[in-house]
Amino acid sequence: MKTIYRSLCMMLLATAATASAQTLNSAYFTRDYKFRHTMNPAFANDQNYISMPVLGNVQVATRGDFGVEDVILDNPLYPSQSADKLTTFMNPYISVDQALDGFKSGDNRISEDMNLTLLSAGFRGFGGYNTIELNVRQSLGLSLPYELFAFAKNIGNQTYQIGDISASAQAYAELAFGHSRQLNEKLRIGAKLKFLFGGARADMVFKDMRADLSSNEKWTLSGKAEANVSMKGFTYLSETKEYSEEGRGNYQCVDDVDVDGAGLGGFGMAVDLGAVYKLNDDWTFSAALLDLGFINWSNNMTAASSGTPFEFDGFRDVAVTGDRGGDKLGDKTDKIGDQLKDFANLTDQGDKGSRMKGIGATLNLGAEYTLPVYRRIKFGALSSTRFNGDYSWTEGRLSANWEPLKWIDGGVNFAVNSFSASMGWVLNIHPKGYNLFIGMDRLLGAMSKDGVPKGSNYSVAMGMNFTW
Repeated sequence: MKTIYRSLCMMLLATAATASAQTLNSAYFTRDYKFRHTMNPAFANDQNYISMPVLGNVQVATRGDFGVEDVILDNPLYPSQSADKLTTFMNPYISVDQALDGFKSGDNRISEDMNLTLLSAGFRGFGGYNTIELNVRQSLGLSLPYELFAFAKNIGNQTYQIGDISASAQAYAELAFGHSRQLNEKLRIGAKLKFLFGGARADMVFKDMRADLSSNEKWTLSGKAEANVSMKGFTYLSETKEYSEEGRGNYQCVDDVDVDGAGLGGFGMAVDLGAVYKLNDDWTFSAALLDLGFINWSNNMTAASSGTPFEFDGFRDVAVTGDRGGDKLGDKTDKIGDQLKDFANLTDQGDKGSRMKGIGATLNLGAEYTLPVYRRIKFGALSSTRFNGDYSWTEGRLSANWEPLKWIDGGVNFAVNSFSASMGWVLNIHPKGYNLFIGMDRLLGAMSKDGVPKGSNYSVAMGMNFTW
């Protein structure tokens, strides 16, 4: 398994190849979608349910400004001069305009969220509707300035004001207890209490990065970089390097990491709050605030740059696949990771003690209209806003939902968010005794031969549950 530090380095250029509380927003207005309570704890189901272990609710999604297709391109030298079909955008035989076309000016962001429900149940009782969940959740985020890609391409400038770079990843388990009840004919409220068990969290921040080309054709980098990792048994591994100037001696630089053992990395709590107001037979309004909470991580292994300028050889292109004896993909990405490790130039600072970090909150606001002439068709508007620092986003979604039979419903929708516009859909089958759902908030686009989406805006959700 790749180490956390190497993985964070790789995220800076290759995380677009990977796949918040990830929810299926396309199903927000799907009446008997069993996991509506994950988007608003005031929602209740017509049926009681218990999820199939591990397979009850599986959701993964990414949002971003760039993707694999922007970082990894066709090799212009294949097949006449190279055995490698693919290469990175840094290839010198790829023009600057083509190489940087996929990146927008300013910050380029990407975030990934995964939610795996190990076990979940919903049932009526205690004067309302109750839910119990055990979930594993993971999230990842990147914010990369355009100047970083321009510098990696090295288009000939003498100076690059790269700016700020940030990367963050966390994984934790969640035990949640929810309850909702009808207060009167119009208003229903709900809340959910969550206990959070931290597995690992890693953050890397580069501030005010600047690159200047020196007289000996090497880059001089300046700025502050810091990595913070909270994970039981985690330590940095360092190597000894020599200063380029004579007489300055040696210094220690983080080269890799080690993880010895495992355990609980942190503990925290969060709440979900929600309400549903039925104005009349045609109009229903809803609001929810999700994941309002934090995790107190028990340790903070810190590595930081000294802040003094240092020399960097620059980024070098590597091929991605080799059909005739070339390096494998893992070897190639390790080489990029080594370059990024040198770019960071971190020194081990030891354990700085505990730290408290929020998990990122989400605000949902919904409005639903039932067609008076045919009440099996409903239209909905949903606004979602994610509050998570550099990885925040907003989204508006319009839905058309149809329930042709009592045991089947679903719909299609169109959304515009901070990164892109997309189509979504959901199908929910719920006869007596069984439930199957599948849906996408953002349709999968073109796929690589390895089965990885080339773009960075997609989502998939599915699950199987038992009902009564």
